[in-house]
Amino acid sequence: MALMEVADPIETPAVQPASELHSQEAPGHAPVIVIGGGPSGIRSAEELARREIPVILFNAERWQPYNRVKLTPFLAGDIQLGQIYQPMNFAPGGNVTVYSGHSIIDIDPLARTVTGRFGRVWRYSKLVICTGSRAHVPPIVGRENTGVYTFRSLNDVEALMARSFRLRRAVIIGGGLLGLEAARGLASLGAQITVVEHERHLMARQLDHEGGLRLAAQMKALGISTRTGVAVRSIDGDGMVNAVSLSDGEKIPCDSVVICTGIRANIEMARDAGLAVGMGIKVDSGMRTSDPDIYAVGECAEFEGNIFGLVGPGLEQAEIAARNIAGETAKYSGSAPVTRLKVVGVDIFSTGDVDQLEQRSDIQTVTYEQDKDGSYILLALKRQRLIGAIAVGDYPDVNRVQQAVRERRLAWPWQLRRFRTTGRLWGDETPSSVVEWPGAATICNCTGVTRGRIGEAIALGCNSYAEIKRETGASTVCGSCRPLIQQLLSSEPVKHEPVKLFRPILVLGLLTIIAAAIVLFAPAWPYSQSVQSGTGLDVLWRDGYWKQVSGFTLLGLSAAAALLSLRKRLKWFAIGGFDGWRLVHVAVGLLAVFALFVHTGFRLGQNLNSWLMLSFLAIAGLGAVAGVVMAVEHRLLSGPMRGGTKPPRRIPVWLHILAFWPLPILLTLHVLSVYFY
Repeated sequence: MALMEVADPIETPAVQPASELHSQEAPGHAPVIVIGGGPSGIRSAEELARREIPVILFNAERWQPYNRVKLTPFLAGDIQLGQIYQPMNFAPGGNVTVYSGHSIIDIDPLARTVTGRFGRVWRYSKLVICTGSRAHVPPIVGRENTGVYTFRSLNDVEALMARSFRLRRAVIIGGGLLGLEAARGLASLGAQITVVEHERHLMARQLDHEGGLRLAAQMKALGISTRTGVAVRSIDGDGMVNAVSLSDGEKIPCDSVVICTGIRANIEMARDAGLAVGMGIKVDSGMRTSDPDIYAVGECAEFEGNIFGLVGPGLEQAEIAARNIAGETAKYSGSAPVTRLKVVGVDIFSTGDVDQLEQRSDIQTVTYEQDKDGSYILLALKRQRLIGAIAVGDYPDVNRVQQAVRERRLAWPWQLRRFRTTGRLWGDETPSSVVEWPGAATICNCTGVTRGRIGEAIALGCNSYAEIKRETGASTVCGSCRPLIQQLLSSEPVKHEPVKLFRPILVLGLLTIIAAAIVLFAPAWPYSQSVQSGTGLDVLWRDGYWKQVSGFTLLGLSAAAALLSLRKRLKWFAIGGFDGWRLVHVAVGLLAVFALFVHTGFRLGQNLNSWLMLSFLAIAGLGAVAGVVMAVEHRLLSGPMRGGTKPPRRIPVWLHILAFWPLPILLTLHVLSVYFY
């Protein structure tokens, strides 16, 4: 069964004809050449075209650029060939030429030229290598038999589709992501499938042992068998596959074998050109290779010893390379691996540092299991900070956990206790509308585009799904995030209204902060040397009567402030409006700071007295900060904290409340020390 081929050069709308570009063109006026028609190569060309830089894109495969994520549904017959082709969202007027079925076979860094397979030479100003990777085939005895396939490219899918007419029993070697995708595709064709994985469980790089067992149980329910913890000894058959022999002596009869044992970066051409290579083509934070005019992105690039074999990191690297080529400054700092997809119909989520969890003593894990639907959730922590998460089955907090892992947030003991019993780390519900998601929440997991970035694109004038795709790259891989993008497009912008009386609250809050700072740092008010030379103010601190008056005034103001804070919590105390009482609460705080001066004269005392005075100032200062933040909160949520779902005031408010609790004890001890000692 043959699929339609595309071997001739394909020129996109608004492109420069390739015939006008020749090898004698001056290097400074030569285009940027991108080698590779995968997602990273296309994104590189798109970003360069957006910056009005001429580009030539070479796609070595005989197909138009296509989306590897959609190979499985194509193999299963769920979509057609045209649906897997990768859209190329070049900016209007972009100077881009695309060649499909035309590979580059040589790079000459000294001459700054590349040579095509037909012998033509192109000169470049900058070069971006996006040669990707290929399927790794280990040296298994019998791998040369007819009926042995790989599952990596559209060519592989074409071969498997041709085989499907006589395929009855297949063995998939490899229980990673590619292996399970191949199993899903072939099972949909009616074949009996067995997956063999040499690790203890499936998807060993994304799941822990228990998660792998849960996934295997789900696959069994779908009719897919698994054998884990055992290696393949040989692929048996006299020229034609008839069985697979395992290291434990078992022999699995089959007529086809699909090898999915990882990938290897395509580095040979870069190595022959003299570029530094390791597992991949070595790059710096600007995605430059050892030659400053040559960049590498995607699965062929090695950054700080790591190759990020997912679409999202490759697209991020492509944008960074394009920005640096255009003269901007951009740095790549690595990517947190994120896997979020349906594997054989099961929701799988994995993010952060979750590799080999069972063998690591420095990692704490907390789990939640639901036997009813087979779901399983694990959080990985290091020094109480979230560094990874795993989920098999539905998990409503996926976006929040993904963001928390990215930011390495602290997980408090009460949150972990709640998670063990409910599976929810946070007590409040996840926002039901994508409009309410925080700006850092990921909308498109394939490309890593966040809610905030899409919101910025909408604010800049993107008002259609196609424009959002072109501007941000979201939904250009699997398309599953399209409903979220459309929900953002159809919603009204969130308007944050200021709290009532925010201006007087702001003024009183700032005055309280200034007054508290003066009381804390100002030198003690001097005592008069004589009655004639004194100002008379020191009588407030010398005379016991006035000390008692100021002390009880301060006590009364503190009690009033405490009662006012209960206004919204006690139904019987509902006189007047809450907004007015909130202003009174702030005003009482300012009066309390003034009363503290009248009582102490800037003398904070020693030991117990100093702790009491510092407690007063902490309560007043934090309360004033909370008031100031509350007064400008609408501006924060519409500006630097756009997309946030929680009010910025919550932290100073809780600190203000926590600072109050030592006060009653310290105040009681102070009164006892004054009247009894």
